[in-house]
Amino acid sequence: MADTTRYTIIDTPIGKLRLVSDGKALLRVEFQGQHGNDGEAGDDAVLARAAGQLQEYFAGRRQHFDLPLGADGTAFQQAVWEALRGIPYGELRSYRDIAKTLGKPRAVRAVGAANGRNPLPIVVPCHRVVGSNGKLTGFAGGLDCKRRLLALEGITIAD
Repeated sequence: MADTTRYTIIDTPIGKLRLVSDGKALLRVEFQGQHGNDGEAGDDAVLARAAGQLQEYFAGRRQHFDLPLGADGTAFQQAVWEALRGIPYGELRSYRDIAKTLGKPRAVRAVGAANGRNPLPIVVPCHRVVGSNGKLTGFAGGLDCKRRLLALEGITIAD
Protein backbone atom coordinates (compact mmCIF):
# COMPACT_ATOMS: atom_id res chain seq x y z
CA MET A 1 0.00 0.00 0.00
CA ALA A 2 1.37 3.41 -0.97
CA ASP A 3 2.08 6.02 1.66
CA THR A 4 -0.48 8.77 1.93
CA THR A 5 0.66 12.34 1.63
CA ARG A 6 -0.85 14.48 4.34
CA TYR A 7 -0.78 18.17 5.01
CA THR A 8 -1.60 20.59 7.75
CA ILE A 9 -1.85 24.36 7.64
CA ILE A 10 -0.42 26.43 10.47
CA ASP A 11 -0.79 30.11 11.29
CA THR A 12 2.49 31.99 11.68
CA PRO A 13 3.54 35.64 11.93
CA ILE A 14 4.31 35.56 8.18
CA GLY A 15 0.97 34.02 7.19
CA LYS A 16 -0.35 30.52 6.79
CA LEU A 17 2.15 27.78 5.97
CA ARG A 18 1.16 24.43 4.47
CA LEU A 19 3.32 21.57 5.71
CA VAL A 20 3.36 18.37 3.63
CA SER A 21 4.53 14.96 4.85
CA ASP A 22 4.56 11.38 3.66
CA GLY A 23 4.45 10.18 7.26
CA LYS A 24 8.20 9.54 7.29
CA ALA A 25 9.62 12.94 6.38
CA LEU A 26 8.67 16.55 5.79
CA LEU A 27 8.40 17.05 2.03
CA ARG A 28 7.45 20.70 1.61
CA VAL A 29 6.76 23.98 3.38
CA GLU A 30 4.51 26.15 1.22
CA PHE A 31 3.63 29.80 1.66
CA GLN A 32 0.07 31.09 1.53
CA GLY A 33 -1.01 31.45 -2.07
CA GLN A 34 1.45 28.79 -3.19
CA HIS A 35 -0.28 25.84 -1.62
CA GLY A 36 -0.54 22.72 -3.71
CA ASN A 37 -3.60 20.54 -3.76
CA ASP A 38 -2.02 17.15 -3.22
CA GLY A 39 -2.52 14.94 -0.24
CA GLU A 40 -5.25 14.94 2.29
CA ALA A 41 -5.74 17.16 5.28
CA GLY A 42 -4.68 15.44 8.43
CA ASP A 43 -1.90 15.03 10.88
CA ASP A 44 0.92 12.65 11.52
CA ALA A 45 3.93 12.62 13.83
CA VAL A 46 6.16 14.40 11.29
CA LEU A 47 3.64 17.20 10.72
CA ALA A 48 3.06 17.63 14.45
CA ARG A 49 6.80 17.82 15.11
CA ALA A 50 7.37 20.24 12.21
CA ALA A 51 4.50 22.49 13.30
CA GLY A 52 5.83 22.55 16.86
CA GLN A 53 9.38 23.37 15.78
CA LEU A 54 8.20 26.12 13.43
CA GLN A 55 6.12 27.68 16.22
CA GLU A 56 9.21 27.55 18.49
CA TYR A 57 11.26 29.23 15.75
CA PHE A 58 8.72 32.03 15.36
CA ALA A 59 8.61 32.45 19.15
CA GLY A 60 12.41 32.88 19.19
CA ARG A 61 12.99 29.61 21.04
CA ARG A 62 14.51 27.54 18.20
CA GLN A 63 17.49 28.25 16.00
CA HIS A 64 17.93 24.89 14.26
CA PHE A 65 15.40 22.36 12.98
CA ASP A 66 15.70 18.69 13.80
CA LEU A 67 13.29 17.00 11.39
CA PRO A 68 13.40 14.13 8.92
CA LEU A 69 13.45 15.77 5.48
CA GLY A 70 12.43 14.14 2.22
CA ALA A 71 12.60 16.80 -0.49
CA ASP A 72 13.02 15.57 -4.07
CA GLY A 73 15.83 17.14 -6.03
CA THR A 74 18.89 16.49 -8.14
CA ALA A 75 22.20 15.61 -6.50
CA PHE A 76 23.35 19.22 -7.01
CA GLN A 77 20.15 20.65 -5.51
CA GLN A 78 20.48 18.31 -2.52
CA ALA A 79 24.09 19.49 -2.03
CA VAL A 80 23.00 23.14 -2.14
CA TRP A 81 20.17 22.51 0.31
CA GLU A 82 22.55 20.72 2.67
CA ALA A 83 24.92 23.71 2.47
CA LEU A 84 22.00 26.00 3.33
CA ARG A 85 21.34 23.95 6.44
CA GLY A 86 24.89 24.77 7.52
CA ILE A 87 24.23 28.54 7.60
CA PRO A 88 23.96 29.43 11.29
CA TYR A 89 20.96 31.24 12.70
CA GLY A 90 21.38 34.99 12.45
CA GLU A 91 24.07 34.81 9.74
CA LEU A 92 24.04 35.46 6.02
CA ARG A 93 25.82 33.90 3.07
CA SER A 94 25.93 34.91 -0.58
CA TYR A 95 25.26 32.61 -3.52
CA ARG A 96 29.00 32.86 -4.22
CA ASP A 97 29.76 31.69 -0.66
CA ILE A 98 27.57 28.63 -1.15
CA ALA A 99 29.18 27.86 -4.53
CA LYS A 100 32.63 28.04 -2.92
CA THR A 101 31.47 25.81 -0.05
CA LEU A 102 30.49 23.21 -2.65
CA GLY A 103 33.89 23.48 -4.34
CA LYS A 104 32.22 24.92 -7.46
CA PRO A 105 33.05 28.64 -7.31
CA ARG A 106 31.76 29.28 -10.83
CA ALA A 107 28.35 27.72 -10.14
CA VAL A 108 26.86 30.88 -8.62
CA ARG A 109 23.83 30.93 -10.95
CA ALA A 110 23.21 27.22 -10.51
CA VAL A 111 23.33 27.71 -6.73
CA GLY A 112 20.78 30.52 -7.11
CA ALA A 113 18.51 28.27 -9.17
CA ALA A 114 18.75 25.43 -6.64
CA ASN A 115 18.13 27.88 -3.80
CA GLY A 116 14.99 29.08 -5.60
CA ARG A 117 13.71 25.52 -5.89
CA ASN A 118 14.13 24.76 -2.18
CA PRO A 119 10.86 23.03 -1.21
CA LEU A 120 11.51 23.47 2.51
CA PRO A 121 11.97 27.21 3.11
CA ILE A 122 12.64 28.31 6.68
CA VAL A 123 13.50 24.73 7.72
CA VAL A 124 16.23 24.75 5.06
CA PRO A 125 17.11 28.43 5.54
CA CYS A 126 17.31 29.82 2.01
CA HIS A 127 16.19 33.17 3.48
CA ARG A 128 19.74 33.54 4.86
CA VAL A 129 21.17 33.87 1.34
CA VAL A 130 21.69 37.31 -0.17
CA GLY A 131 23.32 38.68 -3.29
CA SER A 132 27.09 39.28 -3.37
CA ASN A 133 26.34 42.97 -2.79
CA GLY A 134 24.55 42.14 0.47
CA LYS A 135 21.12 43.00 -0.96
CA LEU A 136 18.00 40.89 -0.64
CA THR A 137 17.28 38.68 -3.61
CA GLY A 138 14.25 36.61 -4.58
CA PHE A 139 12.38 34.49 -2.09
CA ALA A 140 9.33 32.26 -2.61
CA GLY A 141 7.45 34.05 0.17
CA GLY A 142 8.40 37.50 -1.17
CA LEU A 143 11.08 39.94 -0.09
CA ASP A 144 8.98 41.37 2.74
CA CYS A 145 8.65 37.88 4.19
CA LYS A 146 12.40 37.31 3.80
CA ARG A 147 13.10 40.62 5.54
CA ARG A 148 10.79 39.63 8.41
CA LEU A 149 12.45 36.22 8.82
CA LEU A 150 15.87 37.84 8.92
CA ALA A 151 14.65 40.45 11.43
CA LEU A 152 13.38 37.61 13.63
CA GLU A 153 16.98 36.34 13.60
CA GLY A 154 18.37 39.79 14.44
CA ILE A 155 19.47 40.75 10.91
CA THR A 156 18.47 44.07 9.37
CA ILE A 157 19.02 44.62 5.65
CA ALA A 158 18.94 48.19 4.38
CA ASP A 159 16.87 48.84 1.26
